[in-house]
Amino acid sequence: MKRYALITGASRGIGRAIAIELAKDGCSILLNYKSNQAAAEEAKRLIEEAGGEAELMPFDVSQPDAINAALDAWFTAHPDDYIDVLVNNAGIVDDEIMLAMEPEQWHRVIDVNLNGFFYCTRRVIEGMVINHHGRIVNLSSISGQVGNVGQVNYSAAKSALIGATKTIAKELAPKHVTVNAVSPGAIETDMVRASEEYMPEYMRDISNIPMRRLGKPEEVAYLVSFLCSDRANYISGQVIGINGAAL
Repeated sequence: MKRYALITGASRGIGRAIAIELAKDGCSILLNYKSNQAAAEEAKRLIEEAGGEAELMPFDVSQPDAINAALDAWFTAHPDDYIDVLVNNAGIVDDEIMLAMEPEQWHRVIDVNLNGFFYCTRRVIEGMVINHHGRIVNLSSISGQVGNVGQVNYSAAKSALIGATKTIAKELAPKHVTVNAVSPGAIETDMVRASEEYMPEYMRDISNIPMRRLGKPEEVAYLVSFLCSDRANYISGQVIGINGAAL
């Protein structure tokens, strides 16, 4: 049976690298993005050039009605299939110190980074449970483990993802569905560059990272690939950092 993998926020950065790697593993990719169709088309082209297959699935992860509409249409077109792999990668930053943070900044980041995980996972896990097989990987962050000045919204969402990962891992273990969190440190992405003002010193100055460099999106993708494989059947409820020994 063909394995379908839904990766949210997959048009650029870590999400795109994960999509390409899972396609190399033989998954058929459902490539989610919100609005940047040009980047999504480019990601799809790269997947196909690598010998994989992908279809674009545009929706805003913070909007449950949009998620349900897109997935209802997919399930209708694939009545005998289910989504076996879900990577909750979509995320945004909107940095400000707590004293100056507006409620809109708080809610916007929580809606995408945390509520988006809930909406997508709730919609997809039924097929995994029925078929007694599935892989869920949630992209947390080092910011959710140690906190970061100017990122109370982002740190709160990414920390909450860790708690949610551990809980649903226990709930889904009897159905042979594994749930893990991957927690990147400083990775060469647009999001890291967008947070440069509030980036911790150890990220701004790579001499403070024990490995003396930023990570690459592909390195995160290799870890996700492993967690989604049968080699990781007994790994669930874990938070795995990928940060060059920064934590």
